[in-house]
Amino acid sequence: MDSVDADRSEHPAGVGNRPANTGWIAGSRPDRIAGSRPDRIEGVGDTHRALGGFLRARRGRVAPEHVGIAGGRRRRVRGLRREELAQLAGISVDYYVRLEQGRATQPSPEVLEALARALGLDAAERGHLATLAGTRRGPAPTTRVSPLLRRMLDGLAAFPAFATDHRLDVVAWNRAGAELIGGLADPVRRDRNNARFLFLDPASRDVHPEWEDRAAEAVGQLRVAAGRYPDDAELAALITELSTHSAEFRRIWASGEVVMCAAGRKRLRHPVAGPLTLDYETLHVPAAPGETGLVVHVFSAEEGSDAAAALTRLATATQSAELPLPAQPSLAGGLSQPG
Repeated sequence: MDSVDADRSEHPAGVGNRPANTGWIAGSRPDRIAGSRPDRIEGVGDTHRALGGFLRARRGRVAPEHVGIAGGRRRRVRGLRREELAQLAGISVDYYVRLEQGRATQPSPEVLEALARALGLDAAERGHLATLAGTRRGPAPTTRVSPLLRRMLDGLAAFPAFATDHRLDVVAWNRAGAELIGGLADPVRRDRNNARFLFLDPASRDVHPEWEDRAAEAVGQLRVAAGRYPDDAELAALITELSTHSAEFRRIWASGEVVMCAAGRKRLRHPVAGPLTLDYETLHVPAAPGETGLVVHVFSAEEGSDAAAALTRLATATQSAELPLPAQPSLAGGLSQPG
């Protein structure tokens, strides 16, 4: 069996549910462990506070002249003022101020729609706004890699593929997928949390030539997860760790961006296969009705293209002695190297 899952149910790890048999990247060990109370970070834990922070960040990016308001050089506020947004949305200034301050709860769908329209939110941002304004607070989904999912990854041998949870832990992969994103098969080579790898390991910039785009995606996905699961202590601890150790994470987090997994094209680089520009698709495996569960990322290339040739080189490399064999699930649920 070539596909691998990082089952951690019997191996409690540190922050972010990290596999217990992976080494910490130098300088990245967090000061706190999962379950401890993280420092206050806007957008984490308190959904009312997160709603206000999201609204502030979104109105800060709206150029006044784009909505028919004179800008001018004397403005001290980046983007829209509170009263300007309230007027555009057709709500009272006092009510909007209370929303930003977390003192007004459960805004109506009509108010949310008016704010979304005034702020020019896209579909992902509208969904996040509705999540933050809601009252539903459920537990985070439990990561389970089913035999069916492992079999599917095995069947996609020609296509690099891996699965992530809402914390961006990579929980399962096939050979090509492991190699494509920096060597998941060898726990010494890279962290198995994609966000931690991006922000705390300089090697991520070699794997991802478009590093800024990948970093923004990771932060946007963590923000969505934090809104959905405000009581997830491991997720909060991960975000706290990244905020503590990465100025770039703090910068992107402060922008308030939200991102949903979708499809498109990404550039990557591999030491054997070389540069690759690949199409990707994301497949959602629900943990329960209405829950996100796992996301399977599958990469491919058009037949006959340079990218397809690079994928062939990658597939050849994963089957040769050039690369370490992937770890395999042990009977105890951990990972062991094949004999």
